[in-house]
Amino acid sequence: MGGFFGVASKNDCIFDLFFGTDYHSHLGTRRGGLAVYGKEGFDRAIHNIENAPFRTKFDKDMRQMKGYLGIGCISDYEPQPLIIRSHHGTYAITTVGKINNTEEITNLIYQNGNTHFLEMSGGDINPTELVAAVINQKENLIDGIRYAQELIDGSMTLMLMTPKGIYAARDRMGRTPVIIGKKEDAYCITFESYAYLNLGYEDYKELGAGEIVVVTPEEVRTLAAPNKDMKICTFLWVYYGYPSSSYEGVNVEQMRYNCGAKMAARDKSHPDIVAGVPDSGTAHAVGYANQSGIPFSRPFVKYTPTWPRSFMPTVQNKRNLIAKMKLLPIHQLIKGKSLLLIDDSIVRGTQLRETTEFLYQSGATEVHIRPACPPLIYGCKYLNFSRSGSDMDLISRRIISRLEGTEDVPDEILKEYADPNSEKYAVMVEEARKELNFTSLQYNRLDDLLDSIGIEPCKLCTYCWNGQE
Repeated sequence: MGGFFGVASKNDCIFDLFFGTDYHSHLGTRRGGLAVYGKEGFDRAIHNIENAPFRTKFDKDMRQMKGYLGIGCISDYEPQPLIIRSHHGTYAITTVGKINNTEEITNLIYQNGNTHFLEMSGGDINPTELVAAVINQKENLIDGIRYAQELIDGSMTLMLMTPKGIYAARDRMGRTPVIIGKKEDAYCITFESYAYLNLGYEDYKELGAGEIVVVTPEEVRTLAAPNKDMKICTFLWVYYGYPSSSYEGVNVEQMRYNCGAKMAARDKSHPDIVAGVPDSGTAHAVGYANQSGIPFSRPFVKYTPTWPRSFMPTVQNKRNLIAKMKLLPIHQLIKGKSLLLIDDSIVRGTQLRETTEFLYQSGATEVHIRPACPPLIYGCKYLNFSRSGSDMDLISRRIISRLEGTEDVPDEILKEYADPNSEKYAVMVEEARKELNFTSLQYNRLDDLLDSIGIEPCKLCTYCWNGQE
């Protein structure tokens, strides 16, 4: 994933830019970057933040950089923002999204005269550089941004900063958010709605799907009207979003309470306590406990000064180790207890199996697992929820393939496994329960999940659960 923050101010913007960008640190831990424009022209800093937090790495830069326009980003993949020199002039650009047709676009750019791209350390082309190259195919920036959004298979939300202002463009299907804040002498652009609250900004507007605006210290001007259709990522509420964030007017924490309550209403188990896997599972567990009357407890706590999210390490054995080491038991709340544990999702299953074993070893008599979303059957095509090389990294798909005797399972059969009322679904869930050694396993239903959000289901992307685009 990734997040960004931009500022257009009548005064120096670096303070707001620094802290607004830092408020997106939960969205990625590999690269951070800041770019500003002021009297001295463009200035930029990019750092690796895998082993140190954003604020530590950028504290010195913050004290030296000056400008009245600025964009910053937290990235879980590529270095950015990039500074680009082109026939449009010089601009800085940062993106959030996923490009599935990189090779096709690269060949098209070569055919149109682009001679080379810089490779990142892994040998890939920087996706943000590729987006800039697409934009540069057109005679003006607006046409270029529209062209990029039309050409890219996947999703693309971006900010592009010129000496005259900051262009902000939400993905054409609105899969990720763009929100504008306002105060007396400045506007800001953000992925997370809460990122500007402590900086003195108030809500101004949320961009619609495909909407393009230009932001200056004086105004926000719409350059391309929003599209009618939207497919915002449902996982923003389930997992990615910070509790104080709101998307399309729906707060993340409240949605998770709603979700937990829906799960409790369908559950007939009677554990001693309800707990959530920190952090995103906790609010779901609070909602479940409030609805069911079963006490909420924290039988383990997460130690996060160095590894706030265990999925971030790119080597699988490191992920497993950190998933185990970051959770500290409170034995008095575990020993002899029947626990109902809520996690946001089950992806590979490795971490939750480790957690369950850890609870048994700490004296739990039963561990009932309640994921806050349905089984993940399709790898995400639109955002980098999990940088898996194959759908077979998903435990549900591995089990389906084992049951069907092939990895090449027809889509109509996959649809049966996605139906919570089907026999195939029940068999798949039972196989997952046995494989992961849970006392019981009951996934949240997709209809309940969508009801928990409360906006029109047609505006929500549910591809990873039911394959519907």
